[in-house]
Amino acid sequence: MDHVKSYYAATANPHESWPQLQESIQCDVCVIGAGFTGLSSALFLTETGYDVVVLEAAKVGFGASGRNGGQVVNSYSRDVDVIEQRYGKESAQLLGSMMFEGASVIRDRISRYAIDCDFRPGGIFAALNKRQLHHLKLQHKRWQHYGNAELEMLDEAAMRREVASERYVGGLLDNNGGHLHPLNLALGEAEAIRRHGGRIYERSEVISVSYGTPHQITTAQGQVTAKFVIFAGNAYLAPHLEPRLTRMSIPCGSQIITTEPLSADKALALLPNNRCVEDCNYLLDYFRLTADNRLLYGGGVVYGAREPQDIETLIRPKLLKTFPQLAEIKFDYAWSGNFLLTLSRMPQIGRLDNGVFYIQGDSGHGVTFTHLAGKLACEAIKGQPQRFDAFAKIPHLPFPGGHRFRIPLTAIGAAWYSLRDRLGV
Repeated sequence: MDHVKSYYAATANPHESWPQLQESIQCDVCVIGAGFTGLSSALFLTETGYDVVVLEAAKVGFGASGRNGGQVVNSYSRDVDVIEQRYGKESAQLLGSMMFEGASVIRDRISRYAIDCDFRPGGIFAALNKRQLHHLKLQHKRWQHYGNAELEMLDEAAMRREVASERYVGGLLDNNGGHLHPLNLALGEAEAIRRHGGRIYERSEVISVSYGTPHQITTAQGQVTAKFVIFAGNAYLAPHLEPRLTRMSIPCGSQIITTEPLSADKALALLPNNRCVEDCNYLLDYFRLTADNRLLYGGGVVYGAREPQDIETLIRPKLLKTFPQLAEIKFDYAWSGNFLLTLSRMPQIGRLDNGVFYIQGDSGHGVTFTHLAGKLACEAIKGQPQRFDAFAKIPHLPFPGGHRFRIPLTAIGAAWYSLRDRLGV
């Protein structure tokens, strides 16, 4: 199964394919899934000296890791104030101390392994009304408290200098964030794993896992025997493989387009400082420039990961509401990708068995969290589980309504929050 037709697939760096597993092999750690979660885990482990095998059902970066908006956004899908309210001050302190670490890992990987992925610093949270701007001011204070000194509040005039749109009343600039070509980052990390002796197998879907001492991981044409296993399939984990994971989350689709190439002047007229932007709505829009001066614009959620028939029809009105000056613009690429949503909107990590770990449910903040999570998994396998367990002890709640009703009930809840966004309350 090849990568979906997208701007990222069309502009991917030249890379070698990985073989299909066709034999029985042994290793220290078997990672299921070659997206950011699996690649980050495998790279930290191979750097430490572990013998690692990564099994991927399709291609490296096939899922959300190779299809997302490319925004390096700090923190989690629920910020540290919500974490403190729900789980207490100790959890807030522990998780708050890690919420900028994923972005640091990404920058380190790009630098250390010379990964060509068009990284540009600077991300903006854009407020559409005074209520959202007030929340950004509180976020600014919280993030400063937890060590991010690269923040700047933007008033309406400053936002106009950053984004050629009249929609926003202000924003928060995070110079510790940024944007990049996510598929090229994934491919670069896979190559780094290769350099450290790790083995990656594509087109090698796991069909069963037998827990024991050691564990047995079986594909259609091969088998891996490993002391440790990491489930890192996220929204693309086959439901039958581990039902305990799939019942705790919902796969959701997000849609993205990229325009035809713009002139450099026209592109920088839209985003003069080449920052990425996401608004503060519950169902948010996000956009940025690509390295070849296209506008990449995404937004909306399809619960249950249903594939929309006409992505352009969904996204064009959103884009034109932000940039009406692009009324005649043509789209060259349009695609969907699935991310995994949890009821709490917090990532789910933990253990299924002795030596069997899982990481899933980034709920839209996967680019940065997956890179932190790989480091935490490596620490846990090394016998230093304290930071891993800070996330593992957060309750993982099933969605209400069971299998039949969890998607429509979630959509109803999202509609309520979307109405609040439109009303500005």
